[in-house]
Amino acid sequence: MTKVLRARRLLTERGWLDDHQLRIEDGIIAAIEPIPSGVMVRDAELLCPAYIDTHVHGGAGVDVMDEAPDTLDKLAMHKAREGVANWLPTTVTAPLPDIHKALERIAHRYHSGGPGAQVLGSYLEGPYFTPQNKGAHPPELFRELELNELDELITISQQTLRVVALAPEKLGALQAIEHLKQRNVRVMLGHSAATWEQTRAAFDAGADGLVHCYNGMTGLHHREPGMVGAGLTDPRPWLELIADGHHVHPAAMKLCCCCAKDRLVLITDAMQAAGMPDGRYTLCGDEVEMRSGIVRTASGGLAGSTLSIDAAVRNMVEFTGITAEEAIHMASLHPARLLGIDRLLGSLAVGKRADAIALNSGLHLQQIWIQGQALPL
Repeated sequence: MTKVLRARRLLTERGWLDDHQLRIEDGIIAAIEPIPSGVMVRDAELLCPAYIDTHVHGGAGVDVMDEAPDTLDKLAMHKAREGVANWLPTTVTAPLPDIHKALERIAHRYHSGGPGAQVLGSYLEGPYFTPQNKGAHPPELFRELELNELDELITISQQTLRVVALAPEKLGALQAIEHLKQRNVRVMLGHSAATWEQTRAAFDAGADGLVHCYNGMTGLHHREPGMVGAGLTDPRPWLELIADGHHVHPAAMKLCCCCAKDRLVLITDAMQAAGMPDGRYTLCGDEVEMRSGIVRTASGGLAGSTLSIDAAVRNMVEFTGITAEEAIHMASLHPARLLGIDRLLGSLAVGKRADAIALNSGLHLQQIWIQGQALPL
């Protein structure tokens, strides 16, 4: 079945094309070509690759750790309404049996499919952290790194575990990183008190980047550059960024662009309260409170975000002055490259999956197509 999407401007990896169209066959982009003369109808002002959110805990009142059978379907529809065609449900530090059950549910959704944004696999955030920069994670549930335990997690996930986050100063961390990389699992570093040297050693061992850069890690100081300094100055790591203006000051966001524009991955780190009214919610089993869209623990610490990925893209343009295409790539092409799936996803190119979004000139979502099929918003 052939479908054609026509746009005033169409974004490719090499930039914008004026008055071009996508020809889609069986959910795959078959051609990108000029719109024939005389055809006046346009499906989009700006036609762009759909977003990929690699770090999502919840939203729409539900949490990835919830056992209700429709939880991931609800979240997938919620993500699609912000322009996300593919995402990684992300666990939190919890008792190991609860993590196992979450990985099993995510694997089932990965294999069975379902409505809304498509599940790419799972992201394990915790329990392999250290207490100093724990965030909302309960330190009493932190665990030591054991290769047998990591292998069990991969097995329980039916090989759909895509990312493991850990603190690089933990005993056995470098061996764990090398082991996970051999199993084709990405490793991100966070919720840690690691030094610059320890972080660089983890990158040398194969770690892929930093979990929500600046948050949950040793900060940048001129005599101790810490994890942030290692991430900004080493050309290898990807840097997740929560671009809501609360987790990271706009000036610090701009610093990321100055040092690592081509290595930034916009994430939401969204939790249960995303898309919901102010009030009380739960994260990591504890009650948290959202006021004016900002979620905090009882002690006042930030507890996940309520950010949407389309808002993150707009914020990057407004707060840092980068171009729209640069910000869009940070939420589409870059996460695909981080996960090693950019041959199939992440940009509008012949042979890739037809995951596309229509944006207006203000970068607000107008429509989303997942594998060429329009979803009602």
